[in-house]
Amino acid sequence: MYQPSERRYEGMEYKRCGRSGLKLPAMSLGLWQNFGTEKTLKEQEEILCHAFDRGITHFDLANNYGHPARGLAEENFGRALKDCLGSYRDELAVSTKAGYDMWQGPYGNWGSRKYLMASLDQSLRRMGLDYVDIFYHHRMDPETPLEETMGALASAVQSGKALYVGLSNYDGKTLSQAASILQEMYCPFVINQNRYSIFDRTVEKNGLKKTTGILKKGLITFSPLAQGQLTDRYLNGIPEDSRIRTDGRFLKESNLTPERLQQIRELNDMAAERGEKLSEMALGWLLAQQEVTSVLIGASRPQQILDNIKAIHCAPFTEEELVRIDEIAAENTVSTSFRK
Repeated sequence: MYQPSERRYEGMEYKRCGRSGLKLPAMSLGLWQNFGTEKTLKEQEEILCHAFDRGITHFDLANNYGHPARGLAEENFGRALKDCLGSYRDELAVSTKAGYDMWQGPYGNWGSRKYLMASLDQSLRRMGLDYVDIFYHHRMDPETPLEETMGALASAVQSGKALYVGLSNYDGKTLSQAASILQEMYCPFVINQNRYSIFDRTVEKNGLKKTTGILKKGLITFSPLAQGQLTDRYLNGIPEDSRIRTDGRFLKESNLTPERLQQIRELNDMAAERGEKLSEMALGWLLAQQEVTSVLIGASRPQQILDNIKAIHCAPFTEEELVRIDEIAAENTVSTSFRK
């Protein structure tokens, strides 16, 4: 029987989601990848338990996560709850989302009330839970009235199926409008989830980061290492066991242009000067952003969790280092847009 480490909270830092009472760990574990059929259930449970042993209390899912079948990540997480983590449910923050394609027909995606409420019910059944801690709308819907989508999120809370709500992949303008609607509904909207990394500055350009700070909401970031580009993984070629070779859905060999590889080398040299690995510096850079509450990491093996959480204690950045990182990132614009 699984027994978590008694010292699990000693090395992790926790930060409030904006003005709310909800705290999240500096590092959260995302189940976007590696929690379908890529790993055995035993391997998945080892990763989840290892994360919890290191103070990672927040596990991030969505209705469509899991390869090759949508919903498989939630099913596997539900099995892990039964096998090892379920006794510690009150120590966990579980989030899920709805917004992308999930089932056939006109009611299986986007942001209608019918889709969101049905999807949440399905997610709870797959995970074997009575409620989730955070329920997100996964992407902006250009056709459904924002009032309807936000009303569905509010209903999820009112029905006791979610404690808080969040928005994912929104821009600053739409975030501001949505926040106003949710405030009128007295709905506890606490967090935004967006892609953000040294290489992907979309949230800086579309107003999301600035608006998040103004509204005093949380911000949790995904793809912090740009699907492995912000590591030393590809400095000397493409390993046969790399994600590019074994998967190729999100990061492709064509992304690693000579210009991008030069950027990676320069950043890697800078990290070495700081006495850190590139991945540590990239994660530490995000954690140093005032608006960022938590950084979502992925893991295909327990050691990656250990490596990533080192960034919590990385050295502070000097102003010169921050300027240099911005300069390197601006040297060449390469698309890092991977749908999540």
